[in-house]
Amino acid sequence: MPDVRRVTIKGLLQAAAVLTVAFSLTTLLPIDHHALQLFTHFRLQYLAVSLLLMVAFAFLRSPGYSAAMMVSVVANALVVTPWYLDGVADSGDVEITLLHANVLATNGEHDKLFALLADEEPDLVFLQEISPQWEAALSALHADYPHRYVEARDGNFGIALLSRLPLASVGHVESAPLGFPTLHGELSVGYKTIRFISTHPMIPLGADNYAARNEQLHAVVQLPGFSTGPTDDSMILVGDLNITMWDVNYRDFEGSTGLRNARQGHGILPTWPTFMPFAMIPIDHVLVSNDIEIKQIRTGARIGSDHLPLVVTLSL
Repeated sequence: MPDVRRVTIKGLLQAAAVLTVAFSLTTLLPIDHHALQLFTHFRLQYLAVSLLLMVAFAFLRSPGYSAAMMVSVVANALVVTPWYLDGVADSGDVEITLLHANVLATNGEHDKLFALLADEEPDLVFLQEISPQWEAALSALHADYPHRYVEARDGNFGIALLSRLPLASVGHVESAPLGFPTLHGELSVGYKTIRFISTHPMIPLGADNYAARNEQLHAVVQLPGFSTGPTDDSMILVGDLNITMWDVNYRDFEGSTGLRNARQGHGILPTWPTFMPFAMIPIDHVLVSNDIEIKQIRTGARIGSDHLPLVVTLSL
């Protein structure tokens, strides 16, 4: 008689456990490879699945699998939970609100962004995936945001800044290696001068795109005037960076900037993809110099994009 093996719920749970442990532990290794690093971004999902499986195997009285899932829970929790700690900070003399949004170049629901801006009333608005159609639509916001810089592009890499505050300087560079625009400039808030940078590198699918993303992030740090020593002006770096905090390249990038992620102490705040909520990961970022405190950071309402906006209140 042929050996007929039935698929069982317990068997499926065991297979899920093996995969979860394998991905959870392998992605902790500091290996800079485009395929492996794609799987580092789902740390929050690994933690959630590990917890569920640990409970399931405890109910099924499978001590070996329960122990394995406990190891996976601890491994993932050690990576995730620090983002929820040490978030309390003193307020400064001046507060400004910043909104960052990847609007999606093909998104025609401009009114949703306009409604969000009316509700949040941010002082600075950094936008990415600005197409010529989006550039035309943004003219409706001129009264509320008279100071602006727009570098529209066909495709997904146009960029814009809208500001209620006067801009001391603003411009863009064509970032290596693909010539995507990186916006940079400065403005004064009270007695403070704030330098700002906004960039949007390539999505890291495949070895070439992975290398291109990393090269653009490296190029940002090489911009003239980029420095973050204790006597330097305040600095903000904003963007859909197409990377999460757990990628080895992100850790190198943040370390080289001297900045810190505004999420620290406020949670993971996944932003993409909105069409697959259970798989959302934090690839949109606001990084700040140490003299800037984060009073609040949260995701904003949906605007028809595949990204959620980030709304950040800065204290100077």
